[in-house]
Amino acid sequence: MGHNTFTTLKSGLQIPEFGIGTSPFGGLFAAVEESDVKEVITTSMDLGLNYFDTAPHYGMGSAEDRLGRNIADFSRDEFIISTKVGRLIVPSEKNEDPGWENSKQSVERVFDFSASGIEKSLTESLERLNMDQVEMVFIHDPDGAADQAINEAYPVLERMRDQGIVKTIGVGITSNEIPTRFINETDIDVVLIALRYTLLDQSAGVSLLPAALKKGVSVIAGGVFNSGILAGAKEGATYNYEVASPVVSARAQKIEAFFNDRGISLAQAALQFPMRHPAISAILVGCRSAQEVTRNVSLYNKTIDEDIWKEFESFQSLLL
Repeated sequence: MGHNTFTTLKSGLQIPEFGIGTSPFGGLFAAVEESDVKEVITTSMDLGLNYFDTAPHYGMGSAEDRLGRNIADFSRDEFIISTKVGRLIVPSEKNEDPGWENSKQSVERVFDFSASGIEKSLTESLERLNMDQVEMVFIHDPDGAADQAINEAYPVLERMRDQGIVKTIGVGITSNEIPTRFINETDIDVVLIALRYTLLDQSAGVSLLPAALKKGVSVIAGGVFNSGILAGAKEGATYNYEVASPVVSARAQKIEAFFNDRGISLAQAALQFPMRHPAISAILVGCRSAQEVTRNVSLYNKTIDEDIWKEFESFQSLLL
């Protein structure tokens, strides 16, 4: 295991097992300067981290804009991009986007999992990225629209894959049931599951990850810090994009104490934990500065002894 170890997905696409998430480029929780976006990209590329995941949802298109603008100094064959479909960014009189500090103005998000909506979503993403194609496309958050996503959205991506327009297709989501359906009912290549296989929440291990192993579908784990709290269980930390409850905070603090007693930071354990599952091929980590990139890579590379992980399994069973 290492940050620049490459893994091969079901589709044959090779990506580093440590990918860079770009939700911070859209200002998730806090504004990020353009200079920091550029430094995140440059530092990542220098370290061999050439896989970047983005989405129209992140800052209502601003993350895609900023990624495309700041990665343009590199040759297109040097990096790998995934984006997502299912949300259109449409004109609006709204100028507020709670939780996103770098959002575009006078637009809003509209879910659209129709065939035409999926085609339009990808076309507009490519325009924002200033690219002719991306390597990987995820159907994004089809909660409440699973049937339409499977019956209308998926066939569009399947056709694009058959035509060589995209190499790898899948679903990106924070729930377990819908991606399990995709695995069983479609021929997707990959699932991006966020928040559901972490030190605090291993619910993806119940049915989703076993189904992926059985069908040979690759899995990328996002949100390894559960949106913040597993980077450090401090007061006011976020869990699943909201301020953590006292119960969750107390549990995170106990986990942090367990690892701290063994000379390991909570963030180090959180970064390494998902890759212990045989179904998981890679992780995605959102970084808002070059310093975060280098720090997270360093923590990821400091391998935790197997004996400590076995201790943690026993310790964790006492917390449930």
